[in-house]
Amino acid sequence: MHKEDIASSKRNTIQKQPYSLRFPFCRLAPRRFNHEEGAMFSFSMMRTCCAIFALCFVLLGSKSSVLAQTVLPVIPLPATAVQGSGSLLVDHGLQVVFEGHTEPRLERARIRFFDTLYREIGIPGVPASPVKREQLVIKTAGPSAAVQQLGEDESYHLEITATGALLTAPNPLGVLHGLQTILQLVHSTPEGFAVEAMTIDDRPRFPWRGLMIDAGRHFMPLDVIRQNLDGMEAVKMNVFHWHLSEDQGFRIESKTFPLLEEKGSDGLYYTQDQVRGILEYARDRGIRVVPEFDMPGHATSWFVGYPDLASGSGPYQIERHWGVFDPAMDPTRESTYQFLDQFIGEMTALFPDAYFHIGGDECNGKEWDANPRIKQFMQAHHIQDDAALQAYFTGRVQKLVTKRHKITVGWDEVLQPDTPHDVVIQSWRGQDSLAEAARRGYRGILSAGYYVDLNQSAADHYAVDPLVNGTVALSSAQIANVLGGEATMWTEYATPEIVNSRIWPRTAAIAERLWSAQSVKDVNSMYQRLDVLSQKLAYYGLPYQSVREQMLRRLSGYSDPAALQVLASVVQPPRDYAREGLKSYDVFSPLNRLVDTVPPESDKAREFNEVAARIATGKAVSGDWQKTRQWLVLWRDNDAALQPSLVKSSLTAELVPLSRNLSQAATIGLLALDALQNSTPVNAETQKKQLSELKEFEKPEAVLLNRIVPGVEVLVQATRTQ
Repeated sequence: MHKEDIASSKRNTIQKQPYSLRFPFCRLAPRRFNHEEGAMFSFSMMRTCCAIFALCFVLLGSKSSVLAQTVLPVIPLPATAVQGSGSLLVDHGLQVVFEGHTEPRLERARIRFFDTLYREIGIPGVPASPVKREQLVIKTAGPSAAVQQLGEDESYHLEITATGALLTAPNPLGVLHGLQTILQLVHSTPEGFAVEAMTIDDRPRFPWRGLMIDAGRHFMPLDVIRQNLDGMEAVKMNVFHWHLSEDQGFRIESKTFPLLEEKGSDGLYYTQDQVRGILEYARDRGIRVVPEFDMPGHATSWFVGYPDLASGSGPYQIERHWGVFDPAMDPTRESTYQFLDQFIGEMTALFPDAYFHIGGDECNGKEWDANPRIKQFMQAHHIQDDAALQAYFTGRVQKLVTKRHKITVGWDEVLQPDTPHDVVIQSWRGQDSLAEAARRGYRGILSAGYYVDLNQSAADHYAVDPLVNGTVALSSAQIANVLGGEATMWTEYATPEIVNSRIWPRTAAIAERLWSAQSVKDVNSMYQRLDVLSQKLAYYGLPYQSVREQMLRRLSGYSDPAALQVLASVVQPPRDYAREGLKSYDVFSPLNRLVDTVPPESDKAREFNEVAARIATGKAVSGDWQKTRQWLVLWRDNDAALQPSLVKSSLTAELVPLSRNLSQAATIGLLALDALQNSTPVNAETQKKQLSELKEFEKPEAVLLNRIVPGVEVLVQATRTQ
C-alpha cells in the first residue's frame, strides 16, 4: 500500500488561498460509537462536521514546497480547487439555466440532478419562488460526439459563490461530471442545505474508467444494470463493460441465431429493445457500453443451440457449476467464422460503441488437443501449440470486428507474437503484463487488482495504479498506450439481491484511482470520503444498504436483528478465491446466508484494528482506550443474547461457533487491555495460550472471518510478560 509519508511535515496556520487536491488529506472527526445499540451512528450525523471542516486547510511545509490540504468530501477528488467565501443554499428554489449549446440530454440531466438533490434534502420538489432564486448557470460550448468516443474532453470548470454558481464545459460530458461534484458537495448547515463557495477545475487522468458486470453466470435484471449506471455516473466512470455470454448462460437476443438465447439462457436474457434502452440510459449519463461475448472458451452456452461451433462431439448443456471448462469453439472450421461473421455483424449493429470485446480468457485447449482433425490442421499450418492456435483464432475474429469498423478488445491471453496491433488488451494478470503489452505497442486497460468480487479491501484496490511496477520503464508514447482500467464484478457468488453491495462503495475508490492525480493516495482520506458517498448513493437509487438490513431481518426470523447485527458488523467473507474451497457452490446454491449479507469489508473491524494498533504502540489518542473497552465488552456479551435465536433457523445455525469465537476473542482482548492500561505483566504461558486460541479464531466459520482477531492479537502481543 502506497501511503504518503507526512510524518516530518510542518503544520502551518490556516489560510485562504488556492490549493491542490492532489495530496493526502487531514482527518475528519472520528465517528461516534453507540455502545448501547452496538451500531455506528450514521455518517449523515457528521455532515455538519463536514460543513465546518470541509474547507479547513492544513498546510504541510517542506524545504522544497508547500502542499495545501483539505478534507473536501468528494470522490473522486477534483484536480484543483480554490476556496471561496460563504456558501450557496440549494434548498430554497435553486434554478438551473442553460446557456450556449443545449440538447435534450442536458435537460434530462437537469431533471436527474434535482431528483437526486430533493431525495437528499427531503423535499419532493420546490415550487416556483415569488422572489428571485439563486441560479446555477450551465454554459456548454458545443455537443459531444454522436456516439461517445474514447478520449473525448470530459473537463469542466465550476465556480460557486454565495449567490449562484457557474458550470462551464466544452461539451455535455463535462457538464454531467460537474453536476455530480455539486451533488457530492451538498451538506446540512444551520441555514439549510448548502454547497461551500469554491472554484474547481477538473479533468480525468485516464480516458477509460470502467465497470464490468458479468450477467452470464448470474443473470442481472435491467433494474440492477440501471442502478449501477447511476452509481457510475456519481463517481464519473465512463465505460460499462457488459459481459453477456458464459458457460452458464447466453444473455442477449439474437435474431440471426435465435437458438443462442432459446436454448442457452434458461429464459433469462435481454431483448434487443431492452439493450437499446440501456444504451440510451448509459449515454444520458456519459457512459459508453462495451459488450463482451467470450470466445473461444467460456462458450458452452453457445453450443447448446449450435453444437457445430464446438471442437468436441457434445452433446452440450448449460453448465451448472463454476470454473474453467473444456468446451471451446472450433478454430479450424470455416463454418465457425461464417457463423461469427453474421453474429458479430448483428451485435456491432446493435452496440454503437467503437470497441467490441471478444473475451479470449481461460481457454484450456483440452478439446483441441483431443480432436485429431484439429491437431492435423495445426500441423498443416505450422501452428505449434494451443496458444498459437488461439492467436490464429483471434486474428480471424479481429478481422471480422474490423470489417464492421470496430476495435477488438480481449483479455491477456489474446496477446501473442502475431496479435494485430489494434487489439486492446484487458489485463487480469497484472501491471507488469499491462506494461509488456504497452511496450510492444498495444493499448491496454488494467483489471488486475480491481476485482471487486474477491472481497478485497477498498485500500487494496486504491493502492493499485495502472502506471506503476513494469510501466516505470516505459517511454511517454508507451505510457499513452495505458488507457485506464476497469473494476470487474464476476457473479459466481452474487445474485441480483446482493450484487450492488459487492460493487459499492469500494468501486468508488477505483474510480478515484482512475480519475484523480496519481499522487492522491491517502487511505484515511479515501475511507472518510467513501463513508460519505456510501450514504449519498442511496439518493441515487442504489439500495444496497436497505437490502442488507432486510436480509438481516430475514436471517433473524424478522425479529429484532440487533444482536445479529453486532456479529455481522465485525465479520466478512474470505478474500480472493478462498470461498470456493470452503463450501461447494453451483448455480442453484442459494446465496442468502450471513456471508452473503455482510459487506466485503468490515469497517468496524478495520477501525478497531487501527485503534488497537495505536494502543499497542503507545500512540493512543483521546478516547481510544474507552472506545476499545466498550467495543470489547459489547462483543463479549453479545453471544449470550444471540445464541438462543441462532438455532431456530437453518440459515443461522451455522453461526453458533462464530458467535462464540467472537465472544472469546473479545474476552482475551479485555484481559490484554487491562494488562496494558494497568502496566500489569502477563504470564508468558498465558500469553502463548491466548495467541494460540486467537489463531484458531482466525479460521473461517460459516464461510466467514472474524476480523477483530488481528487487533486483539496486537493487544496481546504488546502485553509485557513475566
